[in-house]
Order: sequence, then C-alpha cells, then structure tokens
Amino acid sequence: MSGLARVGLIELAFGALLGWAVLLSFTTPDLIRRIGIVSPRRILQTHLDFIIMGLILIAVALVAPGIPTWLAVVLAAGTIVNPALFVPLMFNERSATAKWFQLLSTLSFIAVSGGLTAVAILA
Repeated sequence: MSGLARVGLIELAFGALLGWAVLLSFTTPDLIRRIGIVSPRRILQTHLDFIIMGLILIAVALVAPGIPTWLAVVLAAGTIVNPALFVPLMFNERSATAKWFQLLSTLSFIAVSGGLTAVAILA
C-alpha cells in the first residue's frame, strides 16, 4: 500500500471516529460546552472534512500511483491541515481572523488545490 493511501485511510478512520464527537455534540451539548467548545457545528465540519480528504487521498493513490513523492507529501499535508483548521474554530470563532490561521489556511488550500491540479496534469 502506498504512503498516500495509508494517510488517506488514517484520515478516513479519524473522521469516522469523530462521528462519536458529533453524536455527543447533539446528545450532550452541556458536556461539549463544559470542555470549552463554543461552536459545536465545527465538530461536524471536522468529521466530514477528514472523511472527504481521506477519500480524496485514497482515490489519488489508486488512479495515480506513480506521482512524485514531493507531490504526495504536499497533498497529504494539505489534506491533514485543511480539516484540522476547524478545531481552533470549535473553541474560538475569532481564530479565523488571526494571521497564523489565515496563513496556514492559505498554504493548506494551495497544497490541496495546487496538488490536485498537478496530479491531474501529471497523471
């Protein structure tokens, strides 16, 4: 199994496990608030985005197994950071206005969109 597929499966599994946190956000909202989460919908977004990104990596690994290692690393990094960016927003929506958040968001979006475009060109 390729490294890209392995990362995709890990993201998929992590996204699936986050489904339990989604369930808790609906069934025990007081508990969610007590641990400091002010925006429970971000749990659902994180859950879905990890699943989607994992599926994207698995698909790329299957249809373009010969992509350069540097490109696989860029894609893997982008697909990990993109959904992870919802986590700080769970605790503080204003994180989105912080310079570090905006820079990291921009870099991860470039990694995924640019990486997928490069795969489409090279495959």
